[in-house]
Amino acid sequence: MIVVMKVGSPETEVTRVCEDLKGWGLTPEKIVGKHKVVIGLVGETAALDPFQIQEISPWIESVLRVEQPFKRASREYRHGESSEVVVQTPNGPVVFGEHHPVVLVAGPCSVENEEMIVETARRVKAAGAQLLRGGAYKPRTSPYAFQGHGESALGLLAAARSATGLGIVTEVMDAADLDRLAEVADIIQIGARNMQNFSLLKKVGAQDKPVLLKRGMAATIEDWLMAAEYVLAAGNPNVILCERGIRTFDRQYSRNTLDLAAVPVLRTLTHLPIMVDPSHGTGLAEYVPAMALASVAAGADSLMIEVHPNPKKALSDGPQSLTPERFDSLVPEIAVVGRAVGRWPERQPVLT
Repeated sequence: MIVVMKVGSPETEVTRVCEDLKGWGLTPEKIVGKHKVVIGLVGETAALDPFQIQEISPWIESVLRVEQPFKRASREYRHGESSEVVVQTPNGPVVFGEHHPVVLVAGPCSVENEEMIVETARRVKAAGAQLLRGGAYKPRTSPYAFQGHGESALGLLAAARSATGLGIVTEVMDAADLDRLAEVADIIQIGARNMQNFSLLKKVGAQDKPVLLKRGMAATIEDWLMAAEYVLAAGNPNVILCERGIRTFDRQYSRNTLDLAAVPVLRTLTHLPIMVDPSHGTGLAEYVPAMALASVAAGADSLMIEVHPNPKKALSDGPQSLTPERFDSLVPEIAVVGRAVGRWPERQPVLT
């Protein structure tokens, strides 16, 4: 249930309404929009009469029920407004959201050594990326595949961050690693295999770093949004959703099926920013550029693209990784589509 305050409502009146609602056994959450203040009500609201709540103050415009099971993630919860996630990086704030330019996140699947990760960071930054992705801990289908260098790789990511000023996106697999990982990461990633690891979702929701939540390989959109609800309900409002392809019956020609329809569907259902990962979504580098362009055209707020200096020798996911040279040429192509849909900044990459 949400309480919509009238335009120009005094702050003292908003505070008083919140205090009154606390007396009803509810937890009010104030959401400040561009034009209005909305108060989200958390608690047992099924038996409440909206008209009774409306009588609390003449400054209340309306009281509405949120029909979706994912209450905080629902677009209704913000009275139709989209939210934004601001990530603080050494190069300055990066904003993810519907009304902001497309954010580029790029880098290798796994952190292999310092020279490789620092050089890749420099290359993707020069091309236009604002954040570096790189796995320290890697969930792999096979127990014999490379699992990442773990804690030592976090130090290498820190070195890349120091050398370039790029923000860092890396995945947490175990809550025991969360504190150490959060010291380096600017965005904490929950991978597809952990999308419904509810205890882990509660842990990342209880800390304040932004969370990138990848869609599970067999997850419906509602499953995915309910997973986001766990993070939001634990107190962290900074969640970015990442479509990374789902498992379907056809695996002969691509690794996964990239569900681009999820982008406009999510836009109607949730206020959260939307990222697309065409690298995992296709599994083959030759298809990544086309799907990156299509993602921006569909309305994605961000792209995550795997880039490796020598994909043939990559310790993980080499077949889906672009070379730095191909990423260099792809960014101007993305810019053409981005400008066409009004989502591209007039920025010039800085060579370092």
